[in-house]
Amino acid sequence: MARVRTVRSLGVVGLVLAAAVTAGCSGSSSGPPAASHASSGSGSTSTSTSTAGGSAAPAPTESNPPGDIPDNQAYVAFRPAGGGFTVKVPEGWARTGQGSTTVFTDKLNRVEIATASASSAPTVASVGSEVVSRLRGQVPKFDGPKVSQVNRHAGSAVLLKYQGDSAADPVTGKVVRDAFERYAFYRQGHEVDLTLSGPVNADNVDPWRIVTDSFSWK
Repeated sequence: MARVRTVRSLGVVGLVLAAAVTAGCSGSSSGPPAASHASSGSGSTSTSTSTAGGSAAPAPTESNPPGDIPDNQAYVAFRPAGGGFTVKVPEGWARTGQGSTTVFTDKLNRVEIATASASSAPTVASVGSEVVSRLRGQVPKFDGPKVSQVNRHAGSAVLLKYQGDSAADPVTGKVVRDAFERYAFYRQGHEVDLTLSGPVNADNVDPWRIVTDSFSWK
């Protein structure tokens, strides 16, 4: 009787061991190991996600302040009918003239060229008293005059900087606060006043330098 029990016990143990081996083999072949997912990790997985997310966001559109003259603006030489000098002005700007004064305009910017006979060269003192006094009566809300002597390619000039209101737009009635630079050039009884203006927030330092440095006597 004892022998029969022993045989039965061994049979049960054998069945249990066979089931365990079968289960182990089945688990190892059910799918890829977890380690294979981890190996792709932050490399190929993140790249794939970025690509699937679509194209990159477009760069923001640049917005220049009103009155900024484009960096690619071309310039052409202007010479008055009577000769005497040349100066470069922005190409394509509207031109008007009255007497000895010629004006070039585009949107909110303006270049005025005026010629006159003068017995003596303008000075910081004469511009600061005579010209400033005259402009106070001509320019709406004239303010902040600063007079200095500067050098340009043509030689010395007297520079007057100031601010004032523009004339009202004939269509909208809008008035713009303008910054002015007035350069007075002189040679042998001839004076040329070159006045550049545009909105106070516009950055036209380089364009105005191109214009004033281009002035030359002929």
